[in-house]
Amino acid sequence: MDRAFQRTQILNNHLLQSSPSSPVQSPPLSSNACLSYSPPELPEFFAFDVKEMRRLIDWHHIELRDHLFAMISQSKLFNPRVRGGKVFVSPDYNQPMEQQREITSKRIDYLFERGVFEGWLTEKGEEIDLRRFASFEALAIFDHSLGIMLAVHFFLWGGAIQVFGTKHHHDKWLKDTETNVVKGCFAMTELGHGSNVRGVETVSTYDSNTGEFVINTPCESAQKFWIGGATNHATHAIVFSQLNINGANQGVHAFIAQIRDANGKVCPNIRTADNGRKIGLNGVDNGRIWFDHVRVPRENLLNSVADVSPDGKYLSSIKDPDQRFAAFLAPLTIGRVSIATSAVYLSKVGLTIAIRYALTRRAFSLKPHEPEVLLLDYPSHQRRLLPLLAKTYAMSFASKYLKMLYVKRTPQSYKTIHVFSSSFKATFTWNNLHILQECREACGGQGLSSENHVGQMKAEYDVQSTFEGDNNILMQQVSKALLAEYVAAKKRKKAFKGLGLEHMNKPSPAIPSQLTSTTLHSSQFQMDALCLRERDLLNRLAVEVSHYQAKGLSKEHAFNMSYQLAEDLSRAFTDRAIFQTFAEAEATLAAGSLKDVLGTLRSLYGLICLEDAAFLRYGYLSVDDGALVRREITKTCGEIRPHALALVSSFGIPDAFLSPIAFNWIDANAWASVQH
Repeated sequence: MDRAFQRTQILNNHLLQSSPSSPVQSPPLSSNACLSYSPPELPEFFAFDVKEMRRLIDWHHIELRDHLFAMISQSKLFNPRVRGGKVFVSPDYNQPMEQQREITSKRIDYLFERGVFEGWLTEKGEEIDLRRFASFEALAIFDHSLGIMLAVHFFLWGGAIQVFGTKHHHDKWLKDTETNVVKGCFAMTELGHGSNVRGVETVSTYDSNTGEFVINTPCESAQKFWIGGATNHATHAIVFSQLNINGANQGVHAFIAQIRDANGKVCPNIRTADNGRKIGLNGVDNGRIWFDHVRVPRENLLNSVADVSPDGKYLSSIKDPDQRFAAFLAPLTIGRVSIATSAVYLSKVGLTIAIRYALTRRAFSLKPHEPEVLLLDYPSHQRRLLPLLAKTYAMSFASKYLKMLYVKRTPQSYKTIHVFSSSFKATFTWNNLHILQECREACGGQGLSSENHVGQMKAEYDVQSTFEGDNNILMQQVSKALLAEYVAAKKRKKAFKGLGLEHMNKPSPAIPSQLTSTTLHSSQFQMDALCLRERDLLNRLAVEVSHYQAKGLSKEHAFNMSYQLAEDLSRAFTDRAIFQTFAEAEATLAAGSLKDVLGTLRSLYGLICLEDAAFLRYGYLSVDDGALVRREITKTCGEIRPHALALVSSFGIPDAFLSPIAFNWIDANAWASVQH
């Protein structure tokens, strides 16, 4: 009993804030004053011109982007709602799937009526290409379903007609596509084949008696699967199938087939079914298509690479089937380019929300009676978010490089575009998912709310890692292309040229035995280290593949056995390529505050690249070097911290496209808001 009494007395003294030896009791603990919201703009300062920074990272069609943002913000179709005294626009992801699809279609009609897509398919040149990219990036910020429906219609259906078709296809289909008279979809993927397009099982057989192709789904695994627009909206499809001429298979070709009439009724001998509800992207009517000996005119073969004469002769200037297939698919890179560039903008939204919240949300006091500490003033929180901010700036500059590659494309540059679009699409979308997940967690429980976007965005954009090419397979293609360049250069005994491999012609860089802080932050050192890793891994991959081939394995089998080196190489290539665009952007700036801040960001990005396990795994850095890199990352995050608000403000994302926790989250959750 004495022990129980003693414990009770201690607890009583603690609650009453009295000392056991003091006969005088202190007053009970008083509650803290209620929290109040203080805008992050009040204590923060901008050391550089955020408009100038936005011009640097957006760099084209900024007025068009802002015009589209305003167009969306001003229409009730885009679900405006008031929270905490501010208006926000975002889809209602709690709606049933059918309603999400219906409202997505209405939003597309709204944009068509306002001429947003004028010239998208009927005009040519760099200006219209960049206008399309800017519009797509702005619209995708609002809703991925909206962006995907437009991408399928314009980039895949319309793009296929542009690049696979010839003049009579352009004259017949492009204008009607641009004005939404024809609603197109892209029927490539099948239940049994996705990334392996050459293996699709749908068959098109030419009937010379009628001058028609007969498209058929011969088995269940040949059904077209995950086709955006197939369930409800598409009237026509680009159908990828094996072409059979007089019993000979000529490989995969593309055909135009009507699947619905103008009233939305499915055409004869065609069946469609819904793919059902997904973890995200439910505003897109993904569906399945079966063809039962559907006849289409001979003219519906998209014939820029190969044709069939009226009497059934197969005609192509490219005799080798492998080269023909490569030529056939090479121009279809705009899908990967647009996915890569839009992923960067989604990362910008997530980081803007999370960093603004971290600049107003407090947790714990370091000392009694002191205010609680802002989340972003904790070094651990800085370490979570600020390297991702540097990575997003790096992706912005790499995105500019990729878009310029595309808009200046020539037949000779298709291979380069394929490698960079594969590399950047995979890396940017992986980065985006990681960034959104970290931002979701950094927002705590608020990140779970769909109205706060970040968690919901991750579900909506998860598909990016597998559509338009599975990311792992795309990165394998990057390594294969690098290996092919290496073998060709060694065989010809000529210098490396292209894909950024020119650094292979110089002496191999050396990492100093004693690294210092100054050295680690040097742009030249960071570039040298990234080049060293890339060239060494390329050499290692070539040796290992040759070793397996010497044992009797085929080239493909040997490469598959070397997949770990191939993965490390593709990551090394990508990191070096992205860093190079960042360093070049920094070098173009005149001395001043903008260059200083961007240089610190570039330095942070370079450091997180050096943190990759490959630098220790292959011995480029010592364990002590790795520890120094880690310390320098923490220090550099602290240097970025004062500029965090300015850096996310430079993204130019309008307030309405963010979320309540990016602003007055107390008022947004007040009882008055519940009553409203």
